[in-house]
Amino acid sequence: MLKHENIETNVGLLIILSLLAMGVGGLVEIVPLFYINDTIEKVDGVRPYTPLELRGRDIYQREGCYLCHSQMVRPFRDEDLRYGHYSLAAESQYDHPFQWGSKRTGPDLARVGGKYSNEWHVQHLKAPRSVVPESIMPNYPWLLENDLKYSDVAARMATLKKVGVPYSLTKLEYDRNVEKFGEEQAAWLDINRAEENLLTEAKEGNFDGVPGRLTEMDALVAYLQVLGTMVDFSKYDEGYFVEFR
Repeated sequence: MLKHENIETNVGLLIILSLLAMGVGGLVEIVPLFYINDTIEKVDGVRPYTPLELRGRDIYQREGCYLCHSQMVRPFRDEDLRYGHYSLAAESQYDHPFQWGSKRTGPDLARVGGKYSNEWHVQHLKAPRSVVPESIMPNYPWLLENDLKYSDVAARMATLKKVGVPYSLTKLEYDRNVEKFGEEQAAWLDINRAEENLLTEAKEGNFDGVPGRLTEMDALVAYLQVLGTMVDFSKYDEGYFVEFR
């Protein structure tokens, strides 16, 4: 049997054995995935983002919000008490890239949707310390000043469709979405009506509090208000996740 000293002093042998160990380890990790039908649990309610929410997500990434805010509630009691039910893999299945994050300078945002009013979000983004005095978050006043650019929203949706997000272009795809998400949601996911849907949602929601004007604030607030709201966790009793605490 080879001694450690013999391996460590023989560069060629060390390289060969290291590659062999990594190869075996990689196969053990990867091969089982080919025999799993689905790695994401089926959860009712999860859907792709509407055109307005999608533009808001783009702005969220552009402004670097993900650098200070995670979107993943860990399965621990303290996280459950502060943020709510732990995050499910299915909730991120249409995120490209996902926004789990690994750092929290600010609070986790996975369950922020519906927690505050639109007015609160607008004020918080304009001047964070006016609503949270201890906040170190920078001001984002330009979100309310910048008109939202949305002429390419259909192209953005079409790009995401190529990586598996079920936006629809054809009648067949639309019918599949009706069956999967319901007729109302399927209409929002139709690429052919992307701009029309974006304008309709912005007008009905008036997320920035400025009627008659479409701003980047509209889109970002729409995105924040949907986070964590797709799944009805009231259906799951305590026993559903107690084992993870």
